Amino acid sequence: MTTRLTADQDLTAALARMLAATARPGDTILLDGPVGAGKSHFARAFIRARQGQGAEDVPSPTFTLVQTYDDPLGTEIWHADLYRLTDPSELAELGLDEALDSAICLIEWPDRLDRLPDTAMTVAIAAHADPDLRTITLIAPDAARVAQRAAFVAGAGWGDARVRPLAGDASARRYFRLTGTQGSAVLMDDPSRACEPFVAMTGWLRGHGFGAPAILAQDQGAGLLLVQDLGDDLVARVLDRDPGMAHRAYARITDLLVDLHRRPVPDFVAPLDGPVLADQSGLFAEWYPQGADIAPPIAALHARLAADLPPVLALRDFHAENIIWRGDAPLGLIDYQDAVACHPAYDLVSALQDARRDVDPAIEADCIGRYLAATGLDPDRFRAAYALLGAQRNLRILGIFARLCLRDGKPRYLDFMPRVWGYVQRNLAHPALAPLAAVLAAVPAPDAALVESLRDRCAR
Repeated sequence: MTTRLTADQDLTAALARMLAATARPGDTILLDGPVGAGKSHFARAFIRARQGQGAEDVPSPTFTLVQTYDDPLGTEIWHADLYRLTDPSELAELGLDEALDSAICLIEWPDRLDRLPDTAMTVAIAAHADPDLRTITLIAPDAARVAQRAAFVAGAGWGDARVRPLAGDASARRYFRLTGTQGSAVLMDDPSRACEPFVAMTGWLRGHGFGAPAILAQDQGAGLLLVQDLGDDLVARVLDRDPGMAHRAYARITDLLVDLHRRPVPDFVAPLDGPVLADQSGLFAEWYPQGADIAPPIAALHARLAADLPPVLALRDFHAENIIWRGDAPLGLIDYQDAVACHPAYDLVSALQDARRDVDPAIEADCIGRYLAATGLDPDRFRAAYALLGAQRNLRILGIFARLCLRDGKPRYLDFMPRVWGYVQRNLAHPALAPLAAVLAAVPAPDAALVESLRDRCAR
């Protein structure tokens, strides 16, 4: 993919830092352009971004031909300037041929090479009518998106920030942490450009005192947001470090939901009612091996067990990896763009029946009791609805995990399947769910053999 942009020195460096964020061992970037175009400026920004706080001086390798740098991210960086190369055979003596396979290589004057690497990216820098600007042609996978991200952060005043990728979710969205003179922020890149729900939900949550991140800059048309960095203390990580915090953490999560459910539901969220829940459960029938059609019993049970309570706001993907511990400050919230109006048990199930981690059943029981005591809801009806929503949600998740493997080539979620199946069985044990349990009686459990069969069929 090829894209072209007009850049000053700051945007040129921002583009280098954006490419540095996702570079991997074996990547080669060809820096093309005349003397004084800014190739070394680009390379210097790239290398210093990879090295972070331990960044070295980055002199031009004009006379040494090659300069190497340790990369704290686990590889080596080779910066080559081939302007003075007299014979391509000298590259073998320098070791550059071997480095192309295992290091990150930045090569100025690539026309001196006798053969260009097949997968190399190109940054071609040319003169511009304005002497303070350059025309940059980027040839790289996702070139246009990389250039958009660089232009966005530079325009937001964060062009000098180091960029590091953050763990993503099951969607196509990508996240990056920016650290610079202003502190740190998170870049959210949504290629679907569906940022409006996140922006609207952020405004609502912050307006009601909840710990959503402030939006620092936005280009909704491009699907790019720069938001406040709430830190790395995801509740999941806090509990991994200190399991004794579990009762306190889940009690605070429960209290957050009690507070959230006391507020009027915003008018811009979609309903997640019985018919929608039944429709969503089709993912289980479609993707899970020998999955059953559970839509009819889901719809019927929801009408009988859960339709009597008015809906509340549900953040939906609400679990320990989307909640940030901030000491005595309000819990930080992320990944809530898919918020809906739903039964009050939905987010409680999401937090307490977590696909990614075990929650002590005693803590789950305590939190259900804590929620009921605070809300005054009928315990028997709430527990029946909780079991139904837990079953529906976890069956849908099993379908999603199978789809992520078979269609999207993401097998890592298969490891969570046995835990999720355990939640399904726990919920089906509720007597009110007997009709659903009967439909699922012949469906195979995700044992080691079934999981491996999915893994073997994973789309690559």
